[in-house]
Amino acid sequence: MTAGVTGAPDREGAAQPSRPAASAAPPAPEKKRRRGSILGSQPLGMVFIAPYLVFLGIVFAYPIVFAVWMSFHDYFFAAPGAVVDRPFVGFDNFAKVLSDPAVWRSFLNVGIFLLINVPLTVVLSIVLATALNRVVHARTFFRVAYYVPYVTASVAVVAVWLFLFAENGLVNNVLGPLAPTPSWVINSWLAMPTIAFFVTWKGLGFYILLYLAALQNVPNELYESVSVDGGGRMRQFFSVVVPGVRPATLLVVLLATITGANLFTEPYLLTGGGGPNGASTSPVLLIYQRGIEQGNPDIAAAIGVILIIFVLVIAAIQRKLVGGEES
Repeated sequence: MTAGVTGAPDREGAAQPSRPAASAAPPAPEKKRRRGSILGSQPLGMVFIAPYLVFLGIVFAYPIVFAVWMSFHDYFFAAPGAVVDRPFVGFDNFAKVLSDPAVWRSFLNVGIFLLINVPLTVVLSIVLATALNRVVHARTFFRVAYYVPYVTASVAVVAVWLFLFAENGLVNNVLGPLAPTPSWVINSWLAMPTIAFFVTWKGLGFYILLYLAALQNVPNELYESVSVDGGGRMRQFFSVVVPGVRPATLLVVLLATITGANLFTEPYLLTGGGGPNGASTSPVLLIYQRGIEQGNPDIAAAIGVILIIFVLVIAAIQRKLVGGEES
Protein backbone atom coordinates (compact mmCIF):
# COMPACT_ATOMS: atom_id res chain seq x y z
CA MET A 1 0.00 0.00 0.00
CA THR A 2 1.49 3.29 -0.99
CA ALA A 3 2.16 6.14 1.36
CA GLY A 4 0.03 8.42 -0.79
CA VAL A 5 -3.04 6.39 0.23
CA THR A 6 -2.34 5.38 3.79
CA GLY A 7 -0.06 8.24 4.86
CA ALA A 8 3.58 8.08 5.95
CA PRO A 9 4.58 5.19 8.28
CA ASP A 10 5.55 5.95 11.87
CA ARG A 11 8.65 4.67 13.64
CA GLU A 12 7.04 1.24 14.29
CA GLY A 13 5.99 0.91 10.66
CA ALA A 14 2.29 1.50 11.21
CA ALA A 15 0.73 3.77 8.70
CA GLN A 16 -0.72 7.04 9.88
CA PRO A 17 -3.91 8.26 8.26
CA SER A 18 -3.37 11.19 5.95
CA ARG A 19 -4.76 14.56 7.04
CA PRO A 20 -7.50 16.00 4.93
CA ALA A 21 -6.63 19.17 3.09
CA ALA A 22 -7.69 22.31 4.95
CA SER A 23 -10.67 23.85 3.37
CA ALA A 24 -10.26 27.43 2.17
CA ALA A 25 -11.76 30.08 4.44
CA PRO A 26 -14.95 31.53 3.05
CA PRO A 27 -14.53 35.01 1.57
CA ALA A 28 -15.50 37.90 3.80
CA PRO A 29 -18.81 39.46 2.97
CA GLU A 30 -18.56 42.41 0.58
CA LYS A 31 -20.32 44.73 3.00
CA LYS A 32 -17.94 43.91 5.83
CA ARG A 33 -14.88 44.41 3.64
CA ARG A 34 -16.20 47.71 2.38
CA ARG A 35 -16.93 48.95 5.90
CA GLY A 36 -13.48 47.89 7.03
CA SER A 37 -11.82 49.77 4.18
CA ILE A 38 -13.76 52.94 5.01
CA LEU A 39 -13.29 52.85 8.78
CA GLY A 40 -9.77 51.41 8.68
CA SER A 41 -8.32 48.52 10.65
CA GLN A 42 -9.42 50.09 13.95
CA PRO A 43 -13.01 51.38 13.56
CA LEU A 44 -13.08 52.39 17.22
CA GLY A 45 -10.54 55.09 16.42
CA MET A 46 -13.17 56.93 14.40
CA VAL A 47 -15.16 57.39 17.58
CA PHE A 48 -12.25 59.15 19.27
CA ILE A 49 -11.42 61.45 16.34
CA ALA A 50 -15.05 62.26 15.55
CA PRO A 51 -15.11 65.41 17.76
CA TYR A 52 -12.03 66.76 16.01
CA LEU A 53 -13.51 65.97 12.60
CA VAL A 54 -16.60 67.96 13.58
CA PHE A 55 -14.33 70.79 14.70
CA LEU A 56 -12.48 70.74 11.37
CA GLY A 57 -15.74 70.73 9.46
CA ILE A 58 -17.19 73.70 11.34
CA VAL A 59 -14.08 75.83 11.71
CA PHE A 60 -12.24 75.07 8.45
CA ALA A 61 -14.25 73.18 5.83
CA TYR A 62 -17.47 75.21 6.04
CA PRO A 63 -15.75 78.65 5.90
CA ILE A 64 -13.70 77.56 2.88
CA VAL A 65 -16.76 76.31 1.01
CA PHE A 66 -18.69 79.45 1.93
CA ALA A 67 -15.79 81.65 0.82
CA VAL A 68 -15.72 79.91 -2.57
CA TRP A 69 -19.48 80.52 -2.88
CA MET A 70 -19.06 84.19 -1.93
CA SER A 71 -16.32 84.69 -4.51
CA PHE A 72 -18.74 83.83 -7.32
CA HIS A 73 -21.58 86.08 -6.09
CA ASP A 74 -22.21 89.76 -5.54
CA TYR A 75 -22.07 89.35 -1.78
CA PHE A 76 -22.42 92.16 0.74
CA PHE A 77 -23.21 92.45 4.41
CA ALA A 78 -26.85 92.85 5.42
CA ALA A 79 -28.82 93.07 8.64
CA PRO A 80 -29.36 89.73 10.42
CA GLY A 81 -32.45 88.00 9.08
CA ALA A 82 -32.77 90.29 6.05
CA VAL A 83 -33.49 88.54 2.75
CA VAL A 84 -31.46 90.18 -0.01
CA ASP A 85 -30.56 89.17 -3.54
CA ARG A 86 -26.94 88.17 -4.08
CA PRO A 87 -26.74 87.34 -7.78
CA PHE A 88 -24.19 85.02 -9.39
CA VAL A 89 -21.47 87.05 -11.12
CA GLY A 90 -19.15 84.30 -12.30
CA PHE A 91 -15.49 85.30 -12.43
CA ASP A 92 -16.11 89.05 -12.16
CA ASN A 93 -14.72 89.22 -8.63
CA PHE A 94 -11.59 87.34 -9.69
CA ALA A 95 -11.15 89.68 -12.65
CA LYS A 96 -11.27 92.68 -10.30
CA VAL A 97 -8.82 91.05 -7.93
CA LEU A 98 -6.31 90.12 -10.63
CA SER A 99 -6.44 93.64 -12.07
CA ASP A 100 -5.69 95.23 -8.69
CA PRO A 101 -1.98 96.16 -8.29
CA ALA A 102 -2.33 96.00 -4.49
CA VAL A 103 -3.19 92.30 -4.72
CA TRP A 104 -0.14 91.52 -6.83
CA ARG A 105 2.00 93.56 -4.43
CA SER A 106 0.69 91.61 -1.43
CA PHE A 107 1.52 88.26 -3.04
CA LEU A 108 4.98 89.55 -3.97
CA ASN A 109 5.45 90.62 -0.35
CA VAL A 110 4.47 87.24 1.02
CA GLY A 111 6.72 85.57 -1.58
CA ILE A 112 9.67 87.61 -0.31
CA PHE A 113 8.69 86.70 3.23
CA LEU A 114 8.61 82.97 2.44
CA LEU A 115 11.95 83.08 0.61
CA ILE A 116 13.54 84.46 3.77
CA ASN A 117 11.51 82.80 6.51
CA VAL A 118 11.22 79.18 5.35
CA PRO A 119 14.92 78.44 4.60
CA LEU A 120 16.03 80.37 7.68
CA THR A 121 13.53 78.48 9.85
CA VAL A 122 14.66 75.09 8.56
CA VAL A 123 18.40 75.79 8.88
CA LEU A 124 18.28 77.42 12.32
CA SER A 125 15.83 74.86 13.72
CA ILE A 126 17.78 71.78 12.66
CA VAL A 127 21.14 73.26 13.73
CA LEU A 128 19.88 74.40 17.14
CA ALA A 129 17.95 71.17 17.70
CA THR A 130 21.10 69.15 16.97
CA ALA A 131 23.09 71.30 19.38
CA LEU A 132 20.43 71.06 22.08
CA ASN A 133 20.25 67.30 21.63
CA ARG A 134 23.93 67.09 22.59
CA VAL A 135 23.67 69.40 25.60
CA VAL A 136 24.10 67.56 28.88
CA HIS A 137 23.87 70.33 31.48
CA ALA A 138 20.96 72.83 31.64
CA ARG A 139 19.21 71.10 28.73
CA THR A 140 15.74 71.97 30.01
CA PHE A 141 16.70 75.61 30.54
CA PHE A 142 17.87 76.05 26.94
CA ARG A 143 14.81 74.30 25.50
CA VAL A 144 12.46 76.48 27.51
CA ALA A 145 14.44 79.61 26.60
CA TYR A 146 13.93 78.94 22.88
CA TYR A 147 10.26 78.06 23.34
CA VAL A 148 9.24 81.09 25.43
CA PRO A 149 8.99 83.55 22.48
CA TYR A 150 6.64 81.17 20.67
CA VAL A 151 4.10 81.13 23.49
CA THR A 152 4.44 84.83 24.29
CA ALA A 153 1.69 87.10 23.00
CA SER A 154 2.61 88.79 19.73
CA VAL A 155 1.49 92.19 20.99
CA ALA A 156 3.98 92.09 23.84
CA VAL A 157 6.85 90.87 21.66
CA VAL A 158 6.10 93.41 18.93
CA ALA A 159 6.46 96.19 21.48
CA VAL A 160 9.99 94.95 22.23
CA TRP A 161 10.90 94.82 18.54
CA LEU A 162 9.55 98.31 17.94
CA PHE A 163 11.79 99.49 20.76
CA LEU A 164 14.79 97.71 19.21
CA PHE A 165 14.24 98.67 15.55
CA ALA A 166 12.77 102.15 15.92
CA GLU A 167 14.58 105.09 14.36
CA ASN A 168 16.17 105.88 17.71
CA GLY A 169 16.12 102.28 18.89
CA LEU A 170 18.86 100.15 20.33
CA VAL A 171 19.85 98.51 17.02
CA ASN A 172 20.35 101.82 15.23
CA ASN A 173 22.31 103.20 18.18
CA VAL A 174 24.64 100.20 17.99
CA LEU A 175 25.04 100.44 14.22
CA GLY A 176 25.62 104.18 14.30
CA PRO A 177 26.37 105.48 10.78
CA LEU A 178 25.60 102.04 9.33
CA ALA A 179 21.95 102.27 10.39
CA PRO A 180 19.54 102.34 7.43
CA THR A 181 17.67 105.49 6.49
CA PRO A 182 14.67 105.40 6.68
CA SER A 183 14.67 102.97 9.57
CA TRP A 184 13.82 99.28 9.43
CA VAL A 185 10.03 98.99 9.59
CA ILE A 186 9.41 102.26 7.73
CA ASN A 187 11.81 101.38 4.92
CA SER A 188 10.02 99.96 1.87
CA TRP A 189 12.98 97.65 1.12
CA LEU A 190 13.59 96.44 4.68
CA ALA A 191 10.08 96.24 6.16
CA MET A 192 9.24 92.74 4.92
CA PRO A 193 12.71 91.25 5.63
CA THR A 194 12.50 92.69 9.16
CA ILE A 195 9.09 91.03 9.62
CA ALA A 196 10.50 87.77 8.25
CA PHE A 197 13.33 87.80 10.80
CA PHE A 198 10.89 88.61 13.57
CA VAL A 199 8.54 85.73 12.68
CA THR A 200 11.49 83.35 12.34
CA TRP A 201 12.78 84.24 15.78
CA LYS A 202 9.36 84.03 17.40
CA GLY A 203 8.38 80.65 15.98
CA LEU A 204 11.77 78.99 16.20
CA GLY A 205 11.06 77.19 19.49
CA PHE A 206 8.14 75.22 18.05
CA TYR A 207 10.14 73.92 15.09
CA ILE A 208 13.10 73.09 17.32
CA LEU A 209 10.82 70.82 19.35
CA LEU A 210 9.70 69.06 16.17
CA TYR A 211 13.31 68.38 15.22
CA LEU A 212 14.19 67.29 18.75
CA ALA A 213 11.40 64.72 18.59
CA ALA A 214 12.65 63.51 15.20
CA LEU A 215 16.24 63.22 16.47
CA GLN A 216 15.12 60.72 19.11
CA ASN A 217 14.33 58.27 16.30
CA VAL A 218 17.81 58.43 14.78
CA PRO A 219 19.75 55.34 15.97
CA ASN A 220 22.97 56.02 17.88
CA GLU A 221 24.65 53.28 15.86
CA LEU A 222 24.66 55.56 12.85
CA TYR A 223 26.65 58.20 14.72
CA GLU A 224 29.08 55.52 15.90
CA SER A 225 29.50 54.19 12.37
CA VAL A 226 30.45 57.61 11.07
CA SER A 227 32.89 58.06 13.98
CA VAL A 228 34.51 54.70 13.24
CA ASP A 229 34.97 55.76 9.62
CA GLY A 230 36.78 58.87 10.80
CA GLY A 231 33.95 61.36 10.34
CA GLY A 232 33.61 64.32 12.64
CA ARG A 233 30.61 66.32 13.83
CA MET A 234 30.03 67.95 10.42
CA ARG A 235 30.08 64.57 8.68
CA GLN A 236 27.61 63.20 11.24
CA PHE A 237 25.35 66.17 10.71
CA PHE A 238 25.14 65.87 6.91
CA SER A 239 25.31 62.06 6.71
CA VAL A 240 23.13 61.09 9.68
CA VAL A 241 21.10 64.00 11.04
CA VAL A 242 19.88 65.59 7.81
CA PRO A 243 18.70 62.32 6.19
CA GLY A 244 17.37 61.02 9.51
CA VAL A 245 15.05 63.97 10.09
CA ARG A 246 13.88 64.29 6.49
CA PRO A 247 10.18 63.68 7.30
CA ALA A 248 10.39 66.34 10.01
CA THR A 249 11.97 68.73 7.50
CA LEU A 250 9.03 68.25 5.17
CA LEU A 251 6.64 68.97 8.05
CA VAL A 252 8.57 72.08 9.09
CA VAL A 253 8.64 73.40 5.52
CA LEU A 254 4.90 72.89 5.08
CA LEU A 255 3.99 74.42 8.44
CA ALA A 256 6.29 77.40 7.92
CA THR A 257 4.79 77.97 4.47
CA ILE A 258 1.20 77.80 5.70
CA THR A 259 1.99 80.06 8.67
CA GLY A 260 3.78 82.57 6.47
CA ALA A 261 0.97 82.64 3.91
CA ASN A 262 -1.43 83.53 6.74
CA LEU A 263 0.74 86.44 7.88
CA PHE A 264 -1.40 89.14 9.48
CA THR A 265 -0.55 90.14 13.05
CA GLU A 266 3.09 91.07 12.50
CA PRO A 267 2.71 93.51 9.57
CA TYR A 268 -0.47 94.91 11.10
CA LEU A 269 1.30 95.75 14.36
CA LEU A 270 4.87 96.43 13.26
CA THR A 271 4.14 98.65 10.27
CA GLY A 272 0.79 100.13 11.20
CA GLY A 273 -1.27 98.16 8.69
CA GLY A 274 1.06 97.14 5.86
CA GLY A 275 3.17 100.24 5.39
CA PRO A 276 5.07 101.95 4.07
CA ASN A 277 2.86 102.29 0.97
CA GLY A 278 1.86 98.63 0.98
CA ALA A 279 5.44 97.33 1.17
CA SER A 280 4.53 94.89 3.96
CA THR A 281 0.87 94.20 3.14
CA SER A 282 0.12 90.48 3.13
CA PRO A 283 -2.81 88.83 1.32
CA VAL A 284 -4.56 88.09 4.63
CA LEU A 285 -4.14 91.69 5.74
CA LEU A 286 -5.53 92.79 2.38
CA ILE A 287 -8.49 90.44 2.86
CA TYR A 288 -9.21 92.17 6.17
CA GLN A 289 -8.93 95.61 4.61
CA ARG A 290 -11.13 94.80 1.61
CA GLY A 291 -13.69 92.68 3.41
CA ILE A 292 -14.07 94.36 6.81
CA GLU A 293 -12.82 97.92 6.49
CA GLN A 294 -14.11 98.56 2.95
CA GLY A 295 -17.16 96.28 3.08
CA ASN A 296 -16.38 94.11 0.01
CA PRO A 297 -16.51 90.54 1.33
CA ASP A 298 -16.92 89.07 -2.17
CA ILE A 299 -13.61 90.62 -3.28
CA ALA A 300 -11.99 89.47 -0.05
CA ALA A 301 -13.30 85.94 -0.64
CA ALA A 302 -11.83 85.92 -4.15
CA ILE A 303 -8.44 86.93 -2.73
CA GLY A 304 -8.76 84.12 -0.18
CA VAL A 305 -9.47 81.52 -2.87
CA ILE A 306 -6.46 82.66 -4.87
CA LEU A 307 -4.36 82.48 -1.69
CA ILE A 308 -5.46 78.88 -1.09
CA ILE A 309 -4.45 77.94 -4.63
CA PHE A 310 -1.14 79.77 -4.15
CA VAL A 311 -0.37 77.86 -0.95
CA LEU A 312 -1.32 74.50 -2.51
CA VAL A 313 0.99 75.10 -5.48
CA ILE A 314 3.89 76.18 -3.27
CA ALA A 315 3.34 73.20 -0.95
CA ALA A 316 3.28 70.78 -3.89
CA ILE A 317 6.56 72.20 -5.22
CA GLN A 318 8.17 72.02 -1.79
CA ARG A 319 6.97 68.45 -1.31
CA LYS A 320 8.59 67.49 -4.59
CA LEU A 321 11.86 69.27 -3.79
CA VAL A 322 12.16 68.01 -0.22
CA GLY A 323 11.31 64.47 -1.27
CA GLY A 324 7.87 64.04 0.24
CA GLU A 325 7.10 60.88 -1.70
CA GLU A 326 9.96 59.03 -0.02
CA SER A 327 9.20 60.58 3.38
